[in-house]
Amino acid sequence: MAYLSGRQRLAVVAALVLCLAAGAARAQLSPGFYSATCPAVESIVRAAMVRVVGQEPRMGASLIRLFFHDCFVNGCDGSVLLDDTPTMVGEKNVAGNANSLRGYEVVDAIKSSVEAACRATVSCADIVALAARDAVTLLGGPSWQVALGRRDSRTASMAAAQADLPPASDNISTLIAKFAAKGLDLRDLTALSGAHTVGSARCVNFRQHVYNEANVDPAFAMFRRRICPASGGDSNLAALDPTSPNRFDVSYYRDLMVRRALLHSDQELFNGGPADDLVRLYSNNGGAFNRDFSAAMVKLGNLSPLTGSTGEIRLNCRRAN
Repeated sequence: MAYLSGRQRLAVVAALVLCLAAGAARAQLSPGFYSATCPAVESIVRAAMVRVVGQEPRMGASLIRLFFHDCFVNGCDGSVLLDDTPTMVGEKNVAGNANSLRGYEVVDAIKSSVEAACRATVSCADIVALAARDAVTLLGGPSWQVALGRRDSRTASMAAAQADLPPASDNISTLIAKFAAKGLDLRDLTALSGAHTVGSARCVNFRQHVYNEANVDPAFAMFRRRICPASGGDSNLAALDPTSPNRFDVSYYRDLMVRRALLHSDQELFNGGPADDLVRLYSNNGGAFNRDFSAAMVKLGNLSPLTGSTGEIRLNCRRAN
């Protein structure tokens, strides 16, 4: 590395550490981790998600988002589920999560069922990972094998959540940098963003885009202004993908190509930048999207899990034991 600058050498070393950490995680996590200690866990989670998504498809999107927000901050450790305490301010009330992130009660209910079958065995982090996979498949998306064996964090960090979670105002270069810091590349970013083919966003997160930005179809902007007034109505909801809001498909990418993204950060994926070709690919090739999305979700699930003797198996997902 003699020809590299000091900063470049540090970047290379950091990338190598991320790769080694990801490799170690894959070695420690295993699809059959609970085969002897809690063989029914996947069936329990699946049955619960069938009921939940059948009652409210949007909750499926919320569980996918919950998984992302857990893993993107200090790894997949269930930290996003922790309530604040007198000595800890956690992740739930950070700007990207407060009055927005949902699904905690679903995880609580699944955890109760799992505890009844296998006490103090299955982590909350693994339950979130399984629930996210099942949500995708129940909404018509792909499936993948979830490696298990994560343990739960005893603490959470509002500061880490504020620093790491990408807001809807991020541009493409910022998004690429934030994902790269987690060992995720442009393909992962573009594929994972496809989760926005389901679910909704609050007016406060798309108001600027539909009122003041140029990279949006005028008719679409006017349509969304009916839901989102120039002031007030911050919690009013609009579908991220108006074409098929409860179906996991590629219409999200087709909307991007005609400037019908609800969020600024989504439209940044198709705005004359480096992700344009991937958006074109996914818009016409559902198989490619499904493969890349599944692979990216596996990589996301491998981010810095607590394994072995680190962390704990929480009995209640909202608080440390």
